[in-house]
Amino acid sequence: MVCAWLRRAGGGRPEAVAVLLPVLVMTAVGLWGLDRGGMWRDEAVTFQVAQRSLPQIWHLLHTVDAVHGLYYLLMHPVLAARPGEFALRLPSVCGAAAAAGGVAALGVRLCRPRVGLWAGLLYAVTPMAGHYAQEGRSYALVAAGAVGATLLLVRAARTRRAGGWWAAYGGTVAVTCLLHELAALVLLAHAGTLALARMPARVWARWACAAGAAIVALVPLVLVSRGQSAQVAWLMPPGPGSVGRLLGAFTGPALPVAVPYLLLVALAVRPSRLRYGGLSLPAVALPLTVVPPAVLMTVSRAWPLYDERYVLYALAGAPLLAAAGAERAATLIAGAGVGAGVGVRARAKGRVDAGLRSSSPVRGARLLAEVRRRARPRPAGATAVTLTGVLTVALAFAVQLPLMRRDRMPEHHGADNLAAVSAAAGRALRPGDPVLYLPSIVRRSALAYPRGFRGVHDVALRVPGPVSGTLYGQEAGPEELRRRLDRLDRVWMVAEPFALSPSWYPDSATERVKLAVVDEEFAPREQVVREGVTLRLYVRGTSPAG
Repeated sequence: MVCAWLRRAGGGRPEAVAVLLPVLVMTAVGLWGLDRGGMWRDEAVTFQVAQRSLPQIWHLLHTVDAVHGLYYLLMHPVLAARPGEFALRLPSVCGAAAAAGGVAALGVRLCRPRVGLWAGLLYAVTPMAGHYAQEGRSYALVAAGAVGATLLLVRAARTRRAGGWWAAYGGTVAVTCLLHELAALVLLAHAGTLALARMPARVWARWACAAGAAIVALVPLVLVSRGQSAQVAWLMPPGPGSVGRLLGAFTGPALPVAVPYLLLVALAVRPSRLRYGGLSLPAVALPLTVVPPAVLMTVSRAWPLYDERYVLYALAGAPLLAAAGAERAATLIAGAGVGAGVGVRARAKGRVDAGLRSSSPVRGARLLAEVRRRARPRPAGATAVTLTGVLTVALAFAVQLPLMRRDRMPEHHGADNLAAVSAAAGRALRPGDPVLYLPSIVRRSALAYPRGFRGVHDVALRVPGPVSGTLYGQEAGPEELRRRLDRLDRVWMVAEPFALSPSWYPDSATERVKLAVVDEEFAPREQVVREGVTLRLYVRGTSPAG
């Protein structure tokens, strides 16, 4: 689609190559280690919810996770045929590849093919992009939508009769925001672009209509999700280090990459490119990079909503700025060559004049033509310059390769390695064993990887999640749970470490009964600890082992 758009805009083979190569590289990076044998907790939610029936998904969205509702509905047919980690993450790989191609297309459209090529490749090898390309959540798709909307904004703003482009822009923004409502901040970035470009009133009016339509489509989701705000109660206000961490995520955390990256960005964002208006690359990329994170961090000081993944789409502007800075550096170097050529031609003119005075006009003319040819600087788009930029991006990838390799190891997620928890449970538990999950959210391991918990008796569960319209099911009330435990002589506790701490006091009465009964009537007999989760066997009326 991006390549077809470029061809209609007058692009040719260099433009298509500049877009396709980043798409291929991002696809390769995304597919590398995709099925690594371990989902983390949010991916596990996608995996189990998307496999429910459509009425069950709809039932769930009325109580929890409405903000991800469209994503679950999109993932439902994906996981229907062959559920597994590869299918779970493949849409994110496609979204990341589309985002990389869109970044390249923006560079081509706003500057030149090699700038688009550099920017797209730099996006593809950024560890943050690679990470979310392999996560079974909506963020890579949101990034693709935001980049696509920015492409449509550029096209619509540069076309006098652009009703269809503005409609496509509004529709793309609406779908992107329905995938995650905080993507609406991209509209503020686009407003900043129009302001920096000093667009006429007619462009502002059409943008406002398209943006307004997208916001109207988003209102029902906002109203529902406000009632589910407890889901993000774990978020904290951003601290002093939040900006630095996000900057490191955008550029890559390795200093040999981050420092040159920032220098190139500074070279691109020079006042002369922004002062006089025009839909330039910095005018598009700078607000996209800065505005959504800045606004979300500011709001989160009073109402915590900020997390790096929620502004992944802002990453798209950073490689565009770095590539524009590299282009500026190449131009400056070429300009120095022009200055040297002028000096050479001046010296040659004296030699030609001497040749003419010596009755050798033909020799003098040939000498002047040869000097001009040698003194002429190579074109700014020369193959050598382009390849130098590509090799520089490859070097940045090589520097960050250990980090990206580590990110693909199941152990990297630590306590969130649900497959490892299930494997430990499979070694310790036997069919028919009674099990308590503390807190109930720990049941996610059994839902994501049921093999290790096959045949066990979930003591506290009253109504399973798909039937109750909840993520992890509804548990029995305190009195009912106490009666169930009274009939048991032994029970396994699958618990988060904090839940076994004497200082933890749960809000749920059912959770308090779990703790009280095993502490008062049972004693620990054996224990298995797996990163972040403890499996402990309690036996009634016996003393602790050892």
